[in-house]
Order: sequence, then C-alpha cells, then structure tokens
Amino acid sequence: MTQRGTRRSAQNPPERQTATLSAGSTGPALTVVIPGDLETRTGGYEYDRRIIAGLRARGWTVDVSPLDATFPQPTRAAREGAVRVFAAIPDGATVLVDGLALGALPDEIAREAARLTFVALVHHPLAAETGLDPDVAGALEGSERRALASARVVVVTSRRTAASMTRYGVSEDRIAIVEPGTDRAPLARGSQSAMSLLCVATLTPRKGHELLCRALAAVSNKQWRLRCAGSLDRDPATTARVRAQLRADNLEDRVSLVGELDAAALALEYDRADVFVLATLYEGYGMAVAEALARGLPVVSTATGAIEEIVCGAGRIVPPGNLDALTVALSSVLDDAGARDALAARARQVRDRLPTWDDATTGLARALERAARPAA
Repeated sequence: MTQRGTRRSAQNPPERQTATLSAGSTGPALTVVIPGDLETRTGGYEYDRRIIAGLRARGWTVDVSPLDATFPQPTRAAREGAVRVFAAIPDGATVLVDGLALGALPDEIAREAARLTFVALVHHPLAAETGLDPDVAGALEGSERRALASARVVVVTSRRTAASMTRYGVSEDRIAIVEPGTDRAPLARGSQSAMSLLCVATLTPRKGHELLCRALAAVSNKQWRLRCAGSLDRDPATTARVRAQLRADNLEDRVSLVGELDAAALALEYDRADVFVLATLYEGYGMAVAEALARGLPVVSTATGAIEEIVCGAGRIVPPGNLDALTVALSSVLDDAGARDALAARARQVRDRLPTWDDATTGLARALERAARPAA
C-alpha cells in the first residue's frame, strides 16, 4: 500500500543532502523530510521538487533529508533511520515533513515537537488509499491523527483535503491550502487520424485504469485509441490485471500502455492527444488533469480532489467508480464533435486561470513563516 503510487523497493536512506544558494545565504532556513527518491515521477514528488526549487530560488536555505522508501509502512530499520534524521536537525528549525512519512511516525514526531517546528504536507490522508484492508486503514488513520497533532501547520493541496482534516482533529486555523502549480504549455495539436485519448497516471488500483478500459469497451463508437502513460512496475499486480482485461475485451490493438515517460516524451503525448481521460477513484488534487487543461484538452474524469473545480465546465465529470456514468460521458465526447469542440474551447479559457508554481511557492512560504512565528 502506498500513497501517490507504490514506492520503489526499500533501501537505506542516502546521506542527508544539503543545498543552499551560497555559503553566505541569510534567507529563511528549512529542512524537508521526504521518504524514498525525490526524483520519482509522480504528482506528489513533483509537488515536493517544485516547491523546494521555488523556495531556493527565493533565497531560502533548504536541506533535504531523505528517509527509507518503505513508508508509510516502515520497517524497524526505517523507523530508526527517521529517529536519527530528526535528532540531527538543529534546535528551533522549521521542518516540513511529507505526510507519507509523518503519518507513520506519531511518537517520533511528538518527542521532537518541543524543540522543532513541524509542518505537515498532506497530499491526501494515508487511510484514503484505495484497496486497503479496513484494519490497516483504521491503524493508519489513528497514526496520522496522532502525528498531525504535533504539527504547527498542516499544508494540504485542495479544499476537499482541507475538509477531511476535521476528521483528524486539525482545526481550520492550522490548515493552509496550497494548490499545486501548472506550467504554461502550448495548445495540443491533436491527432491526425482516430480520436486519440490520453491517460497519465501510475498503474495502481486508485487510478482506475481497469474501470476506464471497461467503460471504453462498452462505448459503441470504436474510432478511438487510448495511450496510458505511467509506471507499469510500481504495482505489477495492477498492470497484470489491466493487461488481462485488455485481452478479454479485445482492446489490445487500441490501448497502449507506454510506461513512465520523461518530460519531453510526455509533452509529445499531450500534444498528440484529443481528449484527456482519468477514471481515478481518489485524488488529493488532480495535477495531471490540470496539465491537460493547460494544453487546452477537454477532460473526462471523476469528482474527486479538486478535479471538478479546476475543470470548470471543460469536460465531463462523473462520480468515482461509476461505470455507467463514465461510459455515458466517454460516449458523449466521442460521438459529438460539436460538444467536444465546445469543451476544448472552454479548456482554452480555463488554462489561463490555473495557479502557477510561483503561486504555490508563495503559498507554501507563507505557511512556513506562519508556523515559525512564536506561539501567542
């Protein structure tokens, strides 16, 4: 089980990485604690990378302290490693902890809270991951609730996640909503043949690839091709199920699982697409949807995270997990060129209103500064 896709195999955390703008930097200081590899290509890690880069560009001194990749279900060695990381942070420091680690370390965080100012970064609650055993979900919820009690400020990436924090005992005055940014991008030129659908998501149960393929198998219009960009090896069981379903539904010639792509290759996929599709069951925000809108693509997706809010009429939004509604939405977009063009026109309007990474950095900096102020 993981948040933001399955982690890479467990490894000993690398040595603490320190990066500053210059030896004489006098800007604000921050330690960021992140489990696993910061370069992992998921939305959550992209958020972390861009915020760190944005703060450094503004003169902040940012130390990145990586933890073992087994979080949020750490091994004993991983937990001991986290204790050493926290102990090495100087008294009085402001520490931003990714929720994937923080939620699994309530006792360790509580012990250090008297000397360190903790800020939690919650992309979405650990217990909200799709497919968890109820007992595991309950244990994660209790652990995260206790850990969040030690955070001075809790940063979330959408209003929906902010609303869920009441269940975790986090008062509104401790919450800061900092939505991800979206890079400005050229408008997609689209396909030159059959309707090209694009899905960008790691193949995990939460992203809904199986549901999407079942819905596409049920639509009457067969003049489409789907390309799925996203890691195929973080959850091999999901990938195997999707491949089996494609064979059973005779969709192998129309659905391509292209795997994880670098930025340049992914940009080409967006450029060649006509419609963006994502049948996700749960999101903290919906960064891939925003990236599609930035290219003027109409969207078919689900009402979770901030997706409905950011799409704002530029697509068809259905309840998560509703196969019939998803099939109808896909059919309406595939069958009606006029409706599709209208949605694309709306997407071109929406793209100019998306928050930037500069906006996100500003919001995160304000949250950190608020946390660092002496308690009243």
